[in-house]
Amino acid sequence: MNVEIVEVSPRDGLQNEKAVLSTEDKVELVERAVRAGAKRIEVTSFVNPAKVPQMADADALMAALPRHDGVRYAGLVMNRRGLDRALEGEVDEVDIVVVATDTFCGRNQGMTTEQACETAAALVAAARQAGKFTTVTVGASFGCPFEGEVSPARLGEVIRRVHATGADEIALADTIGVAVPTDVTSRLALAREIVGEETPLRLHLHDTRNTAVANAVAAVHSGVTVLDASIGGAGGCPFAPAATGNVATEDLAYLFARMGHATGIDLAETIAAAVWLEERLGQRLPSALARAGAFPA
Repeated sequence: MNVEIVEVSPRDGLQNEKAVLSTEDKVELVERAVRAGAKRIEVTSFVNPAKVPQMADADALMAALPRHDGVRYAGLVMNRRGLDRALEGEVDEVDIVVVATDTFCGRNQGMTTEQACETAAALVAAARQAGKFTTVTVGASFGCPFEGEVSPARLGEVIRRVHATGADEIALADTIGVAVPTDVTSRLALAREIVGEETPLRLHLHDTRNTAVANAVAAVHSGVTVLDASIGGAGGCPFAPAATGNVATEDLAYLFARMGHATGIDLAETIAAAVWLEERLGQRLPSALARAGAFPA
């Protein structure tokens, strides 16, 4: 079984870091991800730079990025203005977020979950009309920093609304890193029951409580083989307290290689990219493989 890793370090990896990388360094990060074998890369978000200054150069970044055969660049959008910018930048994929709880959705997007679903439907329709692949991510699918537990009934309601948008792919996000493998198994089963077999599912994991690698295994055992990860484990959500980094790309690449699942990710190149990113950010990142190295060496 193959496992597809969607590289999110240029967007979700950088958006919560104190250091703001130059456009040139972001291009280098993307190029390193490409050299490591990434085929789908979330490169930026087209959002208000006052709220997420790390993404202020989204337009310049898209203009500067080299294009590679077989590599797709995704951009996150929150509204029609963001989508227009993404289309002008010639993204290959459009990512949209709906947060499962009203409080967190208000902090993240300034609207209720119901309003976010309506916005997502309009954005999906416009993006697909422009010929773009669309993903809607349900944020806080496993828990909310403001409202606590997210019930299966609430999650199911939101997934139904998101599925109705006609998105090409639906992702569940453990935005604050609270999920454990049994949560992953049960909530992916809930999502599959709602969306059927035709709509691909994807999982976005944060390693806040050191459960992301185990959760990735649970996802694959549940039949969901598209997973987000970030070089070095960089990242977090600026609108969620204590939401630390994504699961590290190199940690997943090592894990699945040892399990016999191909990812197409070159481990040595990814570890080198993680070390390079640590130098650019001026801090140690959570990656285990960047510390311990591969085995056998």
